[in-house]
Amino acid sequence: MIRVTNIERFATHDGPGIRTTIFFKGCHMHCPWCANPETWSQKVELLHDEKKCVHCQMCRTVCPASAIAFPEGKWQIDRSRCKGCQACAQECLNDAITFSGTDYTEDELVDIAMKDWDFYEESGGGVTLSGGEVFMQPEGLKTLLKKLKAQSLHVALETTGSYAPAMLREVVDDVDLFLMDLKHLDAGKLNAITGGNGELVVANFRYLAKNHPEKIVIRMPVIPGFNDESETIEAVLDFAASNRIQEVDLLPFHPLGASKWKNLGRPYAYEKEKMMEKQKLEPYIETGAKKGVKVRVGG
Repeated sequence: MIRVTNIERFATHDGPGIRTTIFFKGCHMHCPWCANPETWSQKVELLHDEKKCVHCQMCRTVCPASAIAFPEGKWQIDRSRCKGCQACAQECLNDAITFSGTDYTEDELVDIAMKDWDFYEESGGGVTLSGGEVFMQPEGLKTLLKKLKAQSLHVALETTGSYAPAMLREVVDDVDLFLMDLKHLDAGKLNAITGGNGELVVANFRYLAKNHPEKIVIRMPVIPGFNDESETIEAVLDFAASNRIQEVDLLPFHPLGASKWKNLGRPYAYEKEKMMEKQKLEPYIETGAKKGVKVRVGG
């Protein structure tokens, strides 16, 4: 059984061709710019969209845990009380309340993926497993990979790299492409900001680069004030070149996940930041070429 937050069919930015992207729930890292904060916790979580809410209070009426209240007419939830029964969402006529986290068997996920086989074959696409962090559900991941490969599907795996290298070695033969996040080479800064383990990230990169460099694409989200300095970006390009990694995707910052933070009741640190223009990163295409690394802006 695997808990997911979303299944995106006809995706075109998570590996080659047309793909089905499956987003696993749960993540080791808690990046403050994250576009999918609903993937952090492995628990089923409630999201409330204030723009859709008409304050009819039916959700409060049906909640068996008395988790929802309307002090002074304003919607409010005590998340420590919420049991995830979803009675409130079923009662809400405006879909102001939704829940993130649905459990699927590995066979159900394979069946969903196989619906678009013809598109994969035509475009050179396949299935991408993303998150969150897929290694937060290791047993389900290993089983699903075996079943996907049994169908001769191209499988890409998007990962933070922040886990024990032994876990990576268990699945490497069943993965065609690793989309490896590399947010910063300064382990101390990475750990402090994201809660991840920078030492493990580098160790996993080096293992893959030594044994399967052709399977790696580095994906670097470029975040204002964190890693957008030229020295930091060029250090990642140098790291790629020295480890025989041929492609780096620079992903310009965007605030498109801001509404999810609000709907989860969390403050968003990048609320005032504007979307980064691709043109800011395009000079690194030439910089990368000089180092023998293909750079794509936007992934």
